[in-house]
Amino acid sequence: MLHGGAMSNAVSKSLKRLNHIISETDALYHEASFRLGISYSACMILYSICLSGRSCPLGRIVKSSGLNKQTVNSALRKLEKAGIVYLEAADGRSKIVCLTDDGVLLASRTAEKIIEIENEILSSWPEDDILRYFELSERFLEDLGRKMAELRNQ
Repeated sequence: MLHGGAMSNAVSKSLKRLNHIISETDALYHEASFRLGISYSACMILYSICLSGRSCPLGRIVKSSGLNKQTVNSALRKLEKAGIVYLEAADGRSKIVCLTDDGVLLASRTAEKIIEIENEILSSWPEDDILRYFELSERFLEDLGRKMAELRNQ
């Protein structure tokens, strides 16, 4: 347990830096969506679908987009009304979100542009840097998940 001193200050600075990076990254995705003429939630839904092809299970969209279920459902209703997506029944109560032809065009002008930018950046990094980045990010995520689960058990 940390109590005051240099280590505590270093951890606090690191935490501030981490939170700054996360919030600035998120702001860039919001700005990109705006510049591409689409809401952030719609863009994240299209992004999730693009990573899967032309369709994606609804549950995966909720999990991978970082949006809450209500926001995803609200944005999907708007996208469905605009003829961008349609929903298909899957096994049980689950649904699959599919792009229409208009949805494919919109995704190519929005979410796929963001994916291209991300791929361009990652392809410019040395492979060792990419592997290290993912190793550390996954380690932080696993540790955070474990600690957050402990909160639920208190």
